[in-house]
Amino acid sequence: MASPSYNPDVTLEVREKYPYHTWYFYPPNFITVKLNGKDKYGIWKTQMLCHLESYGMLGFIDGTHVKPQTSVTGKEKVGNHETRQGWWRRADALAKGWILGSLSEEIVRCVLNSLARKSHKQIDEDFSAKDVWDELQTMYGPPQLQTVYGPVGRPQRAGDKQEDVRKQEDERRALIHQVFYMALLEVRSDAIDRILDDKEVTVIDKITNNGNTALHVAVGATKKSELLQKLLELTPKNTQLLDLRNSDGSTLLHVAAIVGNTQAADILVGRNPELLFAKDNEGHIPLAIALSNMHTETAQTLLQHIDSNHLERHALFSGESGDELLVTAISSKYFRLALKLLLRYKSLDSDAVLMAIALNFPRELTMLEEFSRTGKLHWKMESALVTASDYTVRKCGTRVGKIISKFYVGFYWIIKLLPLILKMLRWPYIKERIRTRDDAILMLASVCAMIIDKHDSLSYNQYYMKPLFEAIRQNTHEVVEYIVYNFRDALSSANEEGHNIIQHAVINRSENIYNIIYQMTEHKNVYRTIKDPSGNNLLHLAAILAPSSKLNLISGAALQIQRELQWFKEVEGFVCPLNIIQKNSFDETPQMVFTREHKELVIEGEKWMKATAESYTITAALIITIVFAAAITVPGGNNQASGLPVFTNNAAFTVFAISDAISLFAAVTSLLTFLSVITTRFAEQDFLFKLPTKLIIGLTTLFISTTSMIVAFGATLYIVFGQGNSRILISIAVLTCLPITSFVTLQFPLVIELMNATYGRSIFGKRRNDSFQ
Repeated sequence: MASPSYNPDVTLEVREKYPYHTWYFYPPNFITVKLNGKDKYGIWKTQMLCHLESYGMLGFIDGTHVKPQTSVTGKEKVGNHETRQGWWRRADALAKGWILGSLSEEIVRCVLNSLARKSHKQIDEDFSAKDVWDELQTMYGPPQLQTVYGPVGRPQRAGDKQEDVRKQEDERRALIHQVFYMALLEVRSDAIDRILDDKEVTVIDKITNNGNTALHVAVGATKKSELLQKLLELTPKNTQLLDLRNSDGSTLLHVAAIVGNTQAADILVGRNPELLFAKDNEGHIPLAIALSNMHTETAQTLLQHIDSNHLERHALFSGESGDELLVTAISSKYFRLALKLLLRYKSLDSDAVLMAIALNFPRELTMLEEFSRTGKLHWKMESALVTASDYTVRKCGTRVGKIISKFYVGFYWIIKLLPLILKMLRWPYIKERIRTRDDAILMLASVCAMIIDKHDSLSYNQYYMKPLFEAIRQNTHEVVEYIVYNFRDALSSANEEGHNIIQHAVINRSENIYNIIYQMTEHKNVYRTIKDPSGNNLLHLAAILAPSSKLNLISGAALQIQRELQWFKEVEGFVCPLNIIQKNSFDETPQMVFTREHKELVIEGEKWMKATAESYTITAALIITIVFAAAITVPGGNNQASGLPVFTNNAAFTVFAISDAISLFAAVTSLLTFLSVITTRFAEQDFLFKLPTKLIIGLTTLFISTTSMIVAFGATLYIVFGQGNSRILISIAVLTCLPITSFVTLQFPLVIELMNATYGRSIFGKRRNDSFQ
């Protein structure tokens, strides 16, 4: 293909039309004024026009030198067209560089952002020198009116001219607001001062889309008080801080509460205490906002300011709004602050506070947390060691007893140091958990006491009824026990469905509440035969499928159906024998209800069991293949004369032989166990003990087989490559531990979960010595 021809005359013409000066040029040497604000625009423009005209570049900003068309038209050659475009682009870039080089960094950023926003381009895309020049004119120059005739000669109405002027002015002000907003966010004091000195914007002007003023932005941008103090001094004297609100109705103090700006809150309240009680569009005061955003320090500061204002204090801590304030504190888990708030209340308006406690009550302490809290276990272990040491000395004689007692002394000091080690590792977290729980219990007791003291006994049930049944659903026995102890009628209460607390506990699978039965005396006999409005006895309710929120806490459909069977068997052992075959209003026995309700769950459990067994069957089969082959082809081979292995007398070979044999027998056992799971009939009752037991045996033997196989492989490596080198032995031992640890971490938790669910401590039974009448 022939290359395009170029006309030298055209090139000369283009160079003269689009000049490009190759000598060194530095704009500050000629443009002495750097444009950084509206006040310097006139001087800067004059210097820049003179400079551009002196170099013949003025046509690039007044529209004389228009960019050549992209496509080739007429008889113009391709090469000539590319020459025109290339020289125009170079000359325009030179003029644009001169203009941008004489601007401050802040002005350059604003101009490029504005051009990108108008043309929907990226900042780094090509803009002409004229685009930059016109944008600067719009931003900092006086408004320019269009001529009477539009660009195509159509007459333009006077209203259109005014509209264009208004749009230009709005764009210019919007750009100034954007620059001001960015300066406030970045806390650039020099830029803030320069913008305010231009008098284009004030601190009370709304500069964001949601109506935030400069003061709103300053409160939310930084927790340093200097900027806010300076802006507050510039606030017009006739302006009330209470009137400065954004589109959400938030005052400056609301914003301080949202971001947790405690210093700003102090400053604002000092200027106008009425801000403490101002409500936003949703009716929230700043204290409620601080609590909901979990800013404890700011909330406590606002509460201290509220305490000093006695006129508004009573209205704030009473009625529905007062209850909402307590609910917000409790929902944010600030029970200690909620206790401080409760001291300011004379009464409660509804059951909302007790309901919030039922919904947000902290979970029970773990054994470690309880041990750290009370030290009972530590004291019992010390006492047991001392008793055992004395008994050993008496029974075994002085000499032997003293030797054994030394071991007891060692264990004694280990137990002594154990609490210190635990405190060093997790004490801050444990301490916070213990404190939160203690505060929650104290809050619960205080609320119950206030209900009793401030309200009539006939109205008690409207305060505790809904929270009581919500606490049952949440399985929070502390809340239930406190309510039952303080309000004796609560034990016989019934909800909208006609269920009492034990029936509701069975329906929601709340074992901690159900176990209250074991703390009752004769009263528990009532629940053996009681029925609900549909004729369901307690066993019918246990046969209904548990709520999904409770089932999802258990991993695997098989374990879920097992837990459902455990509930059914537990209630079956509690009710009267006649209730086991008794029918409800729908002519169904408890077993019929259980089968209908759990039909899909049994199918899912069967699928889960089969899928699990099949995957482990493949693993066991692979292990059998490997270890059987290793047993035949022993490392080092056999002695040709005797037929015995070469390394028969090597200790490592003995380890290999024993490990390989254990791995083979355990893998075969695991394989047969999983095959029996796959071929079983999967009846409902099999999920209680039979199937979980098979799965436990299969997983345990598979773990033993895998571990033994890895040990055998490590022994083989040492025999072949070790040659008595202890370093190689250590390396092999470390690498051997890696897959074993991985298996224990990833797979063994399922074994532990199965063992706990099947043979572990039952979730039912008496847990406390307190009695219910």
